[in-house]
Amino acid sequence: MSAVRKKRRGDRKDGRRLRSLDAYYGLMPFIMKSRNDAFNFFSDSFEITEIDKYLREKRMTGSPGLGILHLLLAAYVRIVCQYPALNRFVSGQRIYSRDKIEFVMSVKKELSASAGETSIKVMFDKSDTLDDVYRKINAEIDKVRGQSLDTSTDAAASAFIKMPRLVLKPIIFILGILDYFGKLPRSLMEASPFHGSIIVTDIGSIGLPPIYHHLYNFGNLPIFISLGTKRKAIELEEDGGVARRKYLDYAVVLDERICDGFYFSQAYRCLKSILRDPRQLETPPDEIVDDVD
Repeated sequence: MSAVRKKRRGDRKDGRRLRSLDAYYGLMPFIMKSRNDAFNFFSDSFEITEIDKYLREKRMTGSPGLGILHLLLAAYVRIVCQYPALNRFVSGQRIYSRDKIEFVMSVKKELSASAGETSIKVMFDKSDTLDDVYRKINAEIDKVRGQSLDTSTDAAASAFIKMPRLVLKPIIFILGILDYFGKLPRSLMEASPFHGSIIVTDIGSIGLPPIYHHLYNFGNLPIFISLGTKRKAIELEEDGGVARRKYLDYAVVLDERICDGFYFSQAYRCLKSILRDPRQLETPPDEIVDDVD
């Protein structure tokens, strides 16, 4: 199981400073000072013909509403167990390993064009299964939809936006300075949709293809994933036959400073393996790998 490390001088409330990285990595945040300097773009698609059948089976056996989003997030949690660098972030020009797996997502309060939008943040454990991910996400969404109460994100945003512009601008600047030095109040950090492991937007649910969404310079989110619509394809088989398949397109924007391309490629292979056999997400991982010191 994952070891619990005590906080040391230089660590943050949300992460542990990595001190044993090569000098090259320590220098990168000074060369590429912001996430906008350092993001890479990646897009791909994966076949969901068998995945759709698997999800239908799961929905019929006690998980109504289980979808691709739940599956992909459970896959991300499982990948972090083996490739913990995917849960790093850069803040204050230093690289940290995040203490928790924090998922951020925008959610409509009601399924209508005029409904307001808010953000949810869900905390996952590295040992979580697909059922755990499904339960935790749905619990947070249910809190938002159909309720008049604002989330902590809404409450914070409402408080800030009521301030005069000449007051709000320096306050946001000061918050950025506090965040740079890891001194941002925990309550604001927990409410912030700009602090987390990964943010996902499912624009396929509104009939759009995936987009390359920028990373935010404020906060420390290192990965933004956009899911598009499902599409059908007719493909020629090696034996000359014709097969009908379904695919899902997605786009990823990521902060290249958290790890190298080879590491990302190994994590991507792990994702492909999970998608070929999603049933492995039904049980906890056999091993959890810790990030370096």
